[in-house]
Amino acid sequence: MSVPRDIDIAQAADLRPILEIAAKLGLTEDDLDLYGKYKAKVHLDVLQKYADRPQGKYIDVTAITPTPLGEGKTTTTVGLVQAMGSELGKNVMACIRQPSMGPTFNVKGGAAGGGYSQIIPMEDFNLHLTGDIHAISIANNLVAAAIDTRLYHESRQSDAGLAKRGLKRLDIDPATITWNRVVDICDRSLRQIQVGLNDDKLADGSPSPVFPRQTGFDITVASELMAILALTTGLRDLRQRVGRVVIGLNKAGTPVSLEDLGVAGAVTVLLKDAIMPNLMQTLEGQPAFVHAGPFANIAQGNSSIIADQIALRLADYVITESGFGADIGMEKFFNIKCRYSGLIPNAVVLVATVRALKMHGGGPKVTPGAALDTAYIEENLGLLEAGLPNLGVHIKNALRFGIPVVVAVNGFATDTDAEMEMVRRYSEEQGAFAAVKTTHWADGGKGAKALAEAVVAACEQPGHFEFLYPLEWSIKQKIERIATEIYGAGSVSYTPLAEQQIQSYERAGFGNLPICMAKTHLSLSADPLLKGAPTGFTIPVREVRASVGAGFIYPLLGEMSTMPGLATNPAFMGIDIDFETGKITGMF
Repeated sequence: MSVPRDIDIAQAADLRPILEIAAKLGLTEDDLDLYGKYKAKVHLDVLQKYADRPQGKYIDVTAITPTPLGEGKTTTTVGLVQAMGSELGKNVMACIRQPSMGPTFNVKGGAAGGGYSQIIPMEDFNLHLTGDIHAISIANNLVAAAIDTRLYHESRQSDAGLAKRGLKRLDIDPATITWNRVVDICDRSLRQIQVGLNDDKLADGSPSPVFPRQTGFDITVASELMAILALTTGLRDLRQRVGRVVIGLNKAGTPVSLEDLGVAGAVTVLLKDAIMPNLMQTLEGQPAFVHAGPFANIAQGNSSIIADQIALRLADYVITESGFGADIGMEKFFNIKCRYSGLIPNAVVLVATVRALKMHGGGPKVTPGAALDTAYIEENLGLLEAGLPNLGVHIKNALRFGIPVVVAVNGFATDTDAEMEMVRRYSEEQGAFAAVKTTHWADGGKGAKALAEAVVAACEQPGHFEFLYPLEWSIKQKIERIATEIYGAGSVSYTPLAEQQIQSYERAGFGNLPICMAKTHLSLSADPLLKGAPTGFTIPVREVRASVGAGFIYPLLGEMSTMPGLATNPAFMGIDIDFETGKITGMF
């Protein structure tokens, strides 16, 4: 069967008014701020309004180490929600991230799902939505301006002059500033920039002592403010977290916060609407929260705690999603998100594809935009078997946290019954509760019915959740536990800069925070070319940052960058608008 393009499916869908979707959850117009007919923000007081409702079952969708094409994790999340709602008659809701426009206009494309398992309106989902990412960008860049402005004025005024204006000298050390500006597109040219290239002089005519300064841009979803939006539990907590953000040290080695800088209140004001989750719908009319969008390879990679908390009072089953593989998004979901939310999932869904497993078995390179090698579209049980250990590592990592695992094999038309049976048998041998083939991309909820039945059954299994490490451990102990137990590393190395940063953070009292590793999603190691289930390798820690407001320590591994670059033939080259219909064309 030929399946139309994602955008054609989405634009042909029978959209239901968002008030109708809200009513299915027991919400009224008074609970919403409407953004047109098909999307709305949900007020936070809904959590108190329905506090007496029993909490629903909580399922996290993750994946094996993907190919550069992705393995359909969001598509599986949406397909599972549609199957539970349309096929099993469950009261179910999705909670997923808002995508960055960096990937949307680059190679990967949008993140609304695909085929007949999508969030709609797809164009709204992937573009501006309700403006949350723009709010993060403005708030982040206000902080950057405040930092440079403070450096500028302190270089020109005495302590007495600052005191007249109600200010105390912060004496920020420019060499310690870790706060970058942000923009929500991929632009490698902005990774390193100089600011302060101006003609300002001191009173005696000499150049300013603080300009120019080396800094850079991150993509917006890597901003600590995005991490905070995803981890906060309310407006008061948001204000407190923003105030705790550390942008660098003063010349005496003491941390300087946004509260010290006087900008924390203004940042909170800019985020006061962004904190409310966005309500949308699936192709089959199930409700979906879309909120926050931190990348999993350079942030914690999970949608917001607030969306999950509200959804769990409105629905009997809540399906959320962790970014990239289980070594990244799921590990952070458990060790960071679950610590701050107090929520423990009932089951993990681990998405796998025969294609990705063959790549991990030594198959040819998979390149976006290029035709797949025949190894991936013809039966090859030997190649598949060689790649299965990657699946095994991720199953064991999920089980390590004490949560039942269901493997969802996202099926392609070229996958054979023998290949599917090999994956199913191996998954169950490794301890998975079940392994089920799904065809939700082509068939919508109907194609994920067997998966939905397995997940409902897995949610009734006993769990024995435990964190990977105690917060009382040193920063290095926690880094090394993740590296050895989750990735399979033999050792961890640290640059002199990383060693210095770890020491300064522990002296400042930040050593008891959880760890958020910035690591390639294309390998269990820090080397994207190292496939399969490698062991004994060294994890190189290049730099360590402290996201004190978000509440984690942020090691950067290997060559990991917080500002991606555009591909040779990015997606934006095919995107346009049809002036006759007003519809967007060429997207995805």
